[in-house]
Amino acid sequence: MLRIITDFDGPIIDVSERYYRVYQFCLEKIRRPNQEVRELAKAEFWQLKRSRIPEKQIAVISGLDEEQAQEFSQLRRQTVHTEAYFEYDTLAPGAVEALLKIQQAGVDLVVMTMRRVRELDYAFKKHDLGKFFPENRCYCLSNDYVKTRDIDDKPLLMARAIQELPPASDIWMVGDTEADIISATKHGIKVIAVECGIRDRAQLEPYQPDLIVSDLSSAVDLVLETALQQTA
Repeated sequence: MLRIITDFDGPIIDVSERYYRVYQFCLEKIRRPNQEVRELAKAEFWQLKRSRIPEKQIAVISGLDEEQAQEFSQLRRQTVHTEAYFEYDTLAPGAVEALLKIQQAGVDLVVMTMRRVRELDYAFKKHDLGKFFPENRCYCLSNDYVKTRDIDDKPLLMARAIQELPPASDIWMVGDTEADIISATKHGIKVIAVECGIRDRAQLEPYQPDLIVSDLSSAVDLVLETALQQTA
């Protein structure tokens, strides 16, 4: 059996608008009356995020002082995963077509995400994605889970999945962050990093994924092609 485990935010969902709206909100909230700030354009902001520029530095680049930057960072952390902002998430281009292709090929499809149950449910309903992922193929955080760091939390999800899922002869992980790469390599799973998420190529390369491709569609094509070659 061939299995693809995919991350959710990045490969399937584009979170850039949510992150940008939260940035705008925090900048407006923290600036003093009449204080001149420089609101970054979305493209510039997202490139800084993808290059892993710290929140406080983004705040300073935007014209806030050190103390304000600290407040900005805290407010952003409290706000970015709140329900009011999840509505700004959109489907990544080509993601649904890629999921359909996986389904039609009879591949076992699993989603593994740092979202909480309610956050994943919300997105499933909004974007009609539940049909691709039965409950026993969804690995996410419980609503009351106390997050530490993704690079620590995600490997725990992967360990649980390996224990619970039926054996597969060939397993691939698709994700857009170092947490995805670490989770897969720790368990000897081949991993494809995608450039359509919250990390750029320069941030992904040091973690040595098996491959780096542009998006989920490219990753799926590659996996299916490789599987075909192996059976030929």
